[in-house]
Amino acid sequence: MGAKIKGAGTNKIEIEGVKKLKEISYNIMPDRIETGTFLCLAAATEGKLELDEVNPLHISPVINKLEEAGCIIEKEKSKLKIIAPRKLKAIDIKTMPYPGFPTDMQSVFGAMLTKAKGTSVIVENIFENRFKYMQDLNKMGAKITIEGKTAIIRGVKRLYGATVKATDLRGGAALVMAGIMAKGITIVENREYILRGYENFEKKLRQIGVDIEISNEI
Repeated sequence: MGAKIKGAGTNKIEIEGVKKLKEISYNIMPDRIETGTFLCLAAATEGKLELDEVNPLHISPVINKLEEAGCIIEKEKSKLKIIAPRKLKAIDIKTMPYPGFPTDMQSVFGAMLTKAKGTSVIVENIFENRFKYMQDLNKMGAKITIEGKTAIIRGVKRLYGATVKATDLRGGAALVMAGIMAKGITIVENREYILRGYENFEKKLRQIGVDIEISNEI
C-alpha cells in the first residue's frame, strides 16, 4: 500500500509516515485458533474431519501435539484432514509466544485431554488465571489439579453433563467441547464470551452432527 515500515520479526518496529496509501486487494488469513478448535473437537470425539480454507503452516505446533496424541493428520496447501484414534495419548504442553504453542489453544487442549489415556501436563507461560475453566471441567467429572502455572490432567473414562459458566472466550469454547464429549446435557452460561470469537459457531457445530442450540432464556 506504500507504507514505510521496517523491523518485522524484531523487538522494534519503525514506521515512517507517508502522504498517501494506495488501494490493494487482500485476503484475510484464516483463523488459526478456530482451525485448532475444530481439529481438537474431532480428536476428542474419535472423529474424522476435513477443514477447507486453512493454513497448516500457521498451526504447526498444534498439529504436532495432535499427532503426538495419536491423531493422523493429512495436510494440503489449504486443507487439513484429521483422523482421531479410539483413545488419545496423554501429552505435555508448554504455551509460548508465536511460533510456539499458542496460549489460546491451551483451554481447548485441556478439555480434550480430560479423556486421554494417562496424565497430561500443561504449563501456561503467557497469561495468569487462564485455568479458571478447569474448575467446571472437574464439575463434569474431570480429574485436574492446578499447581501455580501448571495443570495436571489425569484422564477419565467419561465426562458428565452439567451447568457450567464461561469466564472467557477460549475457556468457554473448552466447556462447549466438554459438553459435546460428555454424557447428558450440558448448559454453558455466559455464551457472549464464546460467540464473539467464533463466527456462526453453533451452525458449524450442527453441520458436523452436534446437537446444540442457543437458548434466549440463559
